[in-house]
Amino acid sequence: MKKQERVLFILKKLEELYPNPKPPLKHSDPYILLVAVVLSARSTDAKVNEVTKELFKLASTPQEMVKLNEEQIRRVIRPCGLSPAKAKAILGLSRLLIEKHGGKVPMDFAALEELPGVGHKTASVVMAQAFEIPAFPVDTHIYRLARRWKLTKGKSVKQVEKDLKEAFSQAMWGKVHLQMIYYGKTHCSARRCHGIDCLICRELAKK
Repeated sequence: MKKQERVLFILKKLEELYPNPKPPLKHSDPYILLVAVVLSARSTDAKVNEVTKELFKLASTPQEMVKLNEEQIRRVIRPCGLSPAKAKAILGLSRLLIEKHGGKVPMDFAALEELPGVGHKTASVVMAQAFEIPAFPVDTHIYRLARRWKLTKGKSVKQVEKDLKEAFSQAMWGKVHLQMIYYGKTHCSARRCHGIDCLICRELAKK
């Protein structure tokens, strides 16, 4: 099966399963999403949503967040893990947003990646989900599926992202990103499928 045929098959199945995927991290504005994505490192979306509900009762803007200290933030976000580093990052990025961006989350990859605790994946999620600017964030689920589905041979996240952007039209990036995340969590986990058992893996192996 040629790569384009593989892509069309995958798109068809993902659309059947997840026609209207919603971002898994609950948010009402770019800042809240940014903080939620920082908290999501090595944590589950469900746990982050629980924690942010409490955190944003204390502070839901950069201006409110910088009035807290690291220990206050740590106490709330501890269930997400890595709380010392995440509390420091949340305070740091909040201060920088106030100092350099008027308290607003910038709509710019380079500016986002300058913020403490914000890497390329986090910036991509914010650009795609907060601003609807084309991006294809690659997390562990997408990295795994892209390789199992032979959409890439890349061994780095950077190469996998490049190959996925070439495989799918730019207008689809945000939606396919979410569809792949939901599919990976539900049908094609790292331990359950091994690239042969789930619906899409099984069917691709036949073709």
